Amino acid sequence: MKKFEAFIQKTCRILELALAVLVMIGIVLALLSFFKDGVIFIELLGNIDMFQQYLDRIFIIVIGIEFLQMLFRPSSDNVIEVIIFLVARHMIVGSTTPYEDFVSVLSIAVLCIVRQYLRGTKKGKDME
Repeated sequence: MKKFEAFIQKTCRILELALAVLVMIGIVLALLSFFKDGVIFIELLGNIDMFQQYLDRIFIIVIGIEFLQMLFRPSSDNVIEVIIFLVARHMIVGSTTPYEDFVSVLSIAVLCIVRQYLRGTKKGKDME
């Protein structure tokens, strides 16, 4: 039974690494798409909608990078960081109401408090 559990864990780890490689390839391709056309930066200055789409794409890449980091080093801290980026992306890029912005700010504050609490409990366990 122990050998089977070890096999399952090893298989899961290999699948996680394969997924991480696919995510990394997607991130690199998305970054390359930004630099293929230098004219886009001039167009961004005059078109707010295009700038918002540009920000949306950047946030997607940042969230992808955070997700990749979470796959390589799974921890509660990394998961909370990804959620914080998702909420921030929704608040900044999405067309939200003041109420939704308020709830987003509160949720980010709560996530930061939870992250700080989890860091504190980890340090407390390390010292014992």
